[in-house]
Amino acid sequence: MKVSRVRIADVIAEDSLKKGFSQSEARSIAAYLMTNRRTAELDSILRDIRGVWAEHGFVEVTATCAHGLSEKVQQDIIAEVRKLYPDAKQIVIVEKHDPSIVGGVRIEFANRQLDLSVQAELNKFKTLAVNRKD
Repeated sequence: MKVSRVRIADVIAEDSLKKGFSQSEARSIAAYLMTNRRTAELDSILRDIRGVWAEHGFVEVTATCAHGLSEKVQQDIIAEVRKLYPDAKQIVIVEKHDPSIVGGVRIEFANRQLDLSVQAELNKFKTLAVNRKD
């Protein structure tokens, strides 16, 4: 019987909350996914793990930007995260650089995304301009 992806994520998340995460555990998980031909599910499992961690007050977000995040932007991101997770005990921002962002930032949570990039704003403007009725 195939174990559900959500169940796998729950077990990993609960275990890592209790005793941390080691390289040997990471290797065991990778071996399980490879043996059972489920490596394509890795991103989904990691997203599910982040969701369980968030439920327990440990929120990890990925902030994608063209350049480094200033202290002010990091504080703004934390303020936004606190709106969604008011009981968060710890908030970790993982910074990811992508020159195609040009400006602004895209914030990815376990189960949602907040796109504040220049490209997203231009796309909204373009949509509004095209759909405008005179």
